[in-house]
Amino acid sequence: MVSYKRLSPEDVQFSNAVLTEEQRPVQDEIPEPEEASLLPRFPSCSVTKVLLVIGCLLLLLCGGWLLVTMFWLHGPSNREPHRPLPPAPAKTPRTAVNDTAAASRREACSLIPEAWRFDCYPERGVVVTREMCEARNCCFIPASSPSSSASRPSGGNGIPWCFYPPDFPSYSLVAINDTSLGQKGTLVREIKTYYPADILTLEVDIRHETDTRLRVRITDPSDARFEVPISVPTATKKAASPDYVVELSKEPFGLIVKRRSSGVVLLNTTVAPLFYADQFLQFSTSLPSQFIYGLGEHRSTFLHDVHWNTLTMWARDVPPTEQTNLYGAHPFYLAMEDGGNAHGFFLLNSNAMDVALQPAPALTWRSIGGILDFYVFLGPDPGSVIEQYVEVIGFPAMPIYWALGYHLCRWGYKTSDSTWEVVKKMRNYGMPQDVQWNDIDYMDQYLDFTLDSTNFATLPELVKDLHTHGQRYVMILDPGISSTQPEGSYWPFDEGLKRGVFIKDAEGKTLIGKVWPGLTAYPDFSDDVTHEWWYENLQRFHDQVQFDGLWIDMNEPSNFLDGSTNGCPSNSLENPPYTPGVLGGLLRGKTICATAQQKQSIHYNMHSLYGLMEAKASASALKRIVAKRPFVISRSTFPSQGMYSGHWLGDNRSQWKDLYSSISGMLTFNLLGIPLVGADICGFSEEPQEELCVRWTQLGAFYPFTRNHNSIDMQPQDPTVFSPLSRTAMKQALLLRYSLFPVLYTLFHHAHAHGHTVARPLMFEFAKDVGTYGIDKQFLWGKSLLVTPVLDPGVDYVDGYFPQGQWFDYYTGDSLRSKGEEVRLQAPLDKINLHLREGTILPTQVPNLTLWVSSRQPLHLVSALSDDGSAAGDLFWDDGESIDTYETDSYSYLIFSVTQKVMTSQVLHSNIEATYITVESASFYGVKEKPSRVMVNSQDATFTYRANQVLTVSELGLNLGRNFTISWM
Repeated sequence: MVSYKRLSPEDVQFSNAVLTEEQRPVQDEIPEPEEASLLPRFPSCSVTKVLLVIGCLLLLLCGGWLLVTMFWLHGPSNREPHRPLPPAPAKTPRTAVNDTAAASRREACSLIPEAWRFDCYPERGVVVTREMCEARNCCFIPASSPSSSASRPSGGNGIPWCFYPPDFPSYSLVAINDTSLGQKGTLVREIKTYYPADILTLEVDIRHETDTRLRVRITDPSDARFEVPISVPTATKKAASPDYVVELSKEPFGLIVKRRSSGVVLLNTTVAPLFYADQFLQFSTSLPSQFIYGLGEHRSTFLHDVHWNTLTMWARDVPPTEQTNLYGAHPFYLAMEDGGNAHGFFLLNSNAMDVALQPAPALTWRSIGGILDFYVFLGPDPGSVIEQYVEVIGFPAMPIYWALGYHLCRWGYKTSDSTWEVVKKMRNYGMPQDVQWNDIDYMDQYLDFTLDSTNFATLPELVKDLHTHGQRYVMILDPGISSTQPEGSYWPFDEGLKRGVFIKDAEGKTLIGKVWPGLTAYPDFSDDVTHEWWYENLQRFHDQVQFDGLWIDMNEPSNFLDGSTNGCPSNSLENPPYTPGVLGGLLRGKTICATAQQKQSIHYNMHSLYGLMEAKASASALKRIVAKRPFVISRSTFPSQGMYSGHWLGDNRSQWKDLYSSISGMLTFNLLGIPLVGADICGFSEEPQEELCVRWTQLGAFYPFTRNHNSIDMQPQDPTVFSPLSRTAMKQALLLRYSLFPVLYTLFHHAHAHGHTVARPLMFEFAKDVGTYGIDKQFLWGKSLLVTPVLDPGVDYVDGYFPQGQWFDYYTGDSLRSKGEEVRLQAPLDKINLHLREGTILPTQVPNLTLWVSSRQPLHLVSALSDDGSAAGDLFWDDGESIDTYETDSYSYLIFSVTQKVMTSQVLHSNIEATYITVESASFYGVKEKPSRVMVNSQDATFTYRANQVLTVSELGLNLGRNFTISWM
């Protein structure tokens, strides 16, 4: 049950004067003399004057009585019996007005379409009655289908029965002035809301930061409130030619943002009242369409359902489940508009919140703290929106090369020797593998920075063996530090206690929770002192086991208790006036107390930032320890985390629906600026199924981050344990990934340098094709490589949508011309369908068992020609591991192009690494006629031409670091 403060009707002030008695104005008080008598004073008068006045009054009374009596005696005999007098004339209009106003109000409420009802009583677990609703001065109308799940008399998803009337009080814009960046105004609320501690005067700051970026901040000018401590760009001058137009409504206050070129309304906050109380901030906006994406982290389709769908954000340790707040919080959405334009919206707020979608279409932001600080990104295409968003939150890091290889892990290897045996089997079967991982079973009693000296005594030797074979090792760390070890025996806790790095409870004592090692303290990663302590712990353990990367788990932060061993205080932070729809209904549910104290603020504000701050500390420490690009994978995430870590999609299940939903998760996190993402291949929990594992390995080969991982006590699911047929299919899928490493590496360069997506939704490239807007069973690598995986059991085919144009089978070069339609493709167990988009060139390599070897193999260029015979592609190349090679110009960048039967390679930026690589062959798909002659750098070359219009030139021996041409006639 959600805890909230219910206000009585007496606590509520109404905005409509006819619904309640107006307060009469208080008359000015007249000060009394200092020595006033307790009895009133009268003017002095004589006895004679008093007697005369009394006598006159008596005569008047007697005369009046005689007149009334005579009138009554002469009245008609059939009069009705005597009745009480009617109400005083002065009150008659009041009743009439009340009745008329009530009827008018009911009519106004009834005119609001169901799709445009904005929820006035969003509390969960409450059956809202008419009395409760009207106590909030809101409309109460049961939905037209009360038996339908689409209606909602209580908190949850569905048509609200209690909703705001058109005249619900809000803020007024009472002053507005121009600034160097835009405008700044004052907002005033005259009537308090039904939530406590309204902030009645606000400041709105509208900043035209760039031509495609608008920022709006609504703050309390009298009191500094919590703001999310991430770095964002600081604009210094107003945009010269903005793509947006901003309009202001003064009464009630509202903000309307339009696209200048089309007039499309992107944001309109006048649709519902603005709330800005200490622990309840809410505003709504219309949406230009029902096509909304982002708003992570949730398990859902890629395209969100806007039919009364509330998404809650508050980091939580829970296996991916629909309608549940998951590991991370990302208050950003991308919206499509008619005609293929797109825009984005980002609310920079880390407090617990609900985002309510409704079919108007419209959206409501409902946060319980911080400020309203939001951005609108104008695009105009979806890819540009993400670039503009990432420019604000921070560009993702360029991963170290081996991060893009195949990773293998499980919870339950139990010993280092059994882990080593799996590595050796992978080598013996010729399976590609770059990285071996261990879960918490390598630790001594699950204590961070320890090694089980009995079962994992050979781990240091295993890691050395991995390094000898060009492979790497990653270990898990949880943030919880055991607090129960004998004093002086566990350096991480003893030293942390001495330095004060742990989160404190409301009384200033170290907060104690419980996770795998038992009772634990939680490092406060918002404190720089903690970062140094974390680094020193990692360095000490690295001296023992030379790990290469970090897997940070349980960092929501997770807690097996609710709050702490001592519980949590009973106050408005733990039980706020409004609690968003968090799993379990309590902010402290399976995490630490909201009242816990951190360096930068209370946990109430900092909770969903915990994973981000741990990732930042971990990446910083790894840079210092290994002096290479840090590799960190985190479970909990927040905007800007792509700068420090990747993400895996959590503790999924070995089920076909999890295979399918992983695509949505992967695409969503590419929108959110964390392109290094993937799901646990074959599923984490439940027993693996062989067919599912084959299909998952095929799909997983095209996750940006590819890892097979499963749970303790489950059967092994690494590729070596399955039948020869399945094992071969998995090996082919992984070798295919390794052959495409130059493509993937170049895509990550563009993500790092320009904010591009790596795994890309089809609608990003075909924004005018509405048929692509809901596709989440296929995806692209970059703009050119279409992946169509099998997602159902027992089939040897798959249906895929092909946008208009010509596509080529990646394996054969066979062409497929589409008008924008679905096509059935053959898909035996050993095949994942790949198609090349016309007009593209992909650089590929001969694959090997590790990327260290593969990345040094010769290149094979694959060109898919457009009807006019043109194509283009590029390649980014460096040493694969040095920090900031792009920023320090230590890289090579080449562009390939084909026009008029001539391929040209042009080196735009040169580095010695490219000179170690040769181009050995090239294939051209869509060459309409067999050439009579092929020349390489003006020298004749041998070639082959197949009937499906594929031209192949081999034995080229071209140095990648030099320009070259291949032509035919």
